[in-house]
Amino acid sequence: MIRIENVSVQFEQRRALSDIDLTLGEKRIGIVGANGSGKSTFVRLLNGLQTATSGRVLVDDFDAAKDGRKLRRHVGFVFQNPDNQIVFPVVEEDIAFGLKPLKLSKEEVNRRIDDVLARYDLQDFKTHPSHLLSGGQKQLLAISGVLVMEPRYIVLDEPTTLLDLRNRNRVQRAIAELDQTVITVSHDLDLIADYDRVLAFEDGRVVLDGTPADVLPKYREMMA
Repeated sequence: MIRIENVSVQFEQRRALSDIDLTLGEKRIGIVGANGSGKSTFVRLLNGLQTATSGRVLVDDFDAAKDGRKLRRHVGFVFQNPDNQIVFPVVEEDIAFGLKPLKLSKEEVNRRIDDVLARYDLQDFKTHPSHLLSGGQKQLLAISGVLVMEPRYIVLDEPTTLLDLRNRNRVQRAIAELDQTVITVSHDLDLIADYDRVLAFEDGRVVLDGTPADVLPKYREMMA
C-alpha cells in the first residue's frame, strides 16, 4: 500500500504538486497529464528520487523522507530514456551493478542475471556491448536491471516514448507480465487502457481518478 498524505512539492518559484492526498493499492496504476502537469514529480516521490516539501510519502513500512536508500530497493524505477539508466558497457555488468550493495553470493548474482535475461530472450546478449543494443533491447535491459533487485513495486516513466511500434508492443507485453505492482506514466493511452486505475494530473493536482474507461475519455476531452 502506498499512502500520499497532503504532499506538496515546491521548486523555487514554482509549485510542482499541491496537496496530493491518495492511497494507491491497485495492481496496475496509470498516470497521465500534459508536460509540466506534475506527473513525473509525483512518481519520483515514490522511491525517494524527489522529496516532498510538505506532507508524507509512505510505501508499505517505509517513509520516503527517512528510508530513501531502502525504499529504492523496494520501488524500482525505469526511466524514459534507457541510456540514462544503463551505466556499464557490458550487459551482464550493467544488470549486476544494482546487486552489489546486497552482498549476494556470486552464484546468486549469476542466477538472477541468467533468469532475467532468459525472461526477455536476451541470453545471447549477456556479454554484448550495452550501447549496441536496439532501442527495444535497451529498454528491456533497463527493466531487467530493476527486476533483478526483486522490488515489490515498479515505476515506469514513459517506457514506450522512444520506441517504434514493434518494440513498443514488446515492452507492453513485458510490463503486462510483471508480477509486481506497476505504476506507469504514459502519453500512450492504449498502454494503460486495461489498467485498474488511472490518475490524471493538471497544474500539480489530481483532476481525474478512476478506471481507464471513466478517466481516459474525459482526459482526451481535456486535451482537445
